[in-house]
Amino acid sequence: MDRIYFQNSRHLTLVGCFHPAESKAAIVMAHGFTNDKSSQGRFDALAESFNQRGYNVLRFDFSGCGESSTDILSTHNMIDDLHCALEFVKKNGCTAVGLYGHSLGGFICLKCDAPGIRTMVLTGAPTDYMKYDWTDYYSEEQLREIRAKGYLTAKDRTGQDRLIGRQLLRSFEEINQRELLSGIHCPVLLIHGNDPNDWEETQLLEKSKKGINLLPAGSQLEIIDGANHTFREHLDRVIEEANNWYSKHLPSR
Repeated sequence: MDRIYFQNSRHLTLVGCFHPAESKAAIVMAHGFTNDKSSQGRFDALAESFNQRGYNVLRFDFSGCGESSTDILSTHNMIDDLHCALEFVKKNGCTAVGLYGHSLGGFICLKCDAPGIRTMVLTGAPTDYMKYDWTDYYSEEQLREIRAKGYLTAKDRTGQDRLIGRQLLRSFEEINQRELLSGIHCPVLLIHGNDPNDWEETQLLEKSKKGINLLPAGSQLEIIDGANHTFREHLDRVIEEANNWYSKHLPSR
């Protein structure tokens, strides 16, 4: 594994981990909301498994997250970052590329619209509008800040301050499923859990059930019984499903 640095189009530094392989195939991984390239160990395990199957793997911190340069989190910035990550693997000789995205990272994968993407595996991805009550997540002081500045300051899981833009919070309510999914040109594996105690994941699952037929032929919806939005207790199953999918749609040799 190599620690790597590259820039986005806004000349900010993105930090990642590149797992090289003797292959022209690569998987680029996109993490979730205010998370990082490790995703609390889940992306480490996934990347190691993909790499053992012969894939080059790039996992990286979106700008404003992890070790990458400070930035206001927005879908526009994250899409730009993902485009630059794709350019990085192509410059390193990878001609066949697949995406792996979790949660918000899955939505960013669907919005990326980059040429040459062979397939995607997305866990807990929003595929249609989601209505969140942000007062459940942020204080009144933080909500006043976002009204005044266009962003709010919140600590991530490591205690680092993150700048969450108004546009990012609004983007969940602005998703048009038909427009989003009809623009995809490669087969997609959507993986969801159905834990009845997880409101978010069960809502995401119901949205994807409605939208699966809008995706290209060969796309599939896989439901992991009992899994919640983190998939932490079912990671072995996620790894198995993802590897089987990539073997079929993104041969490493």
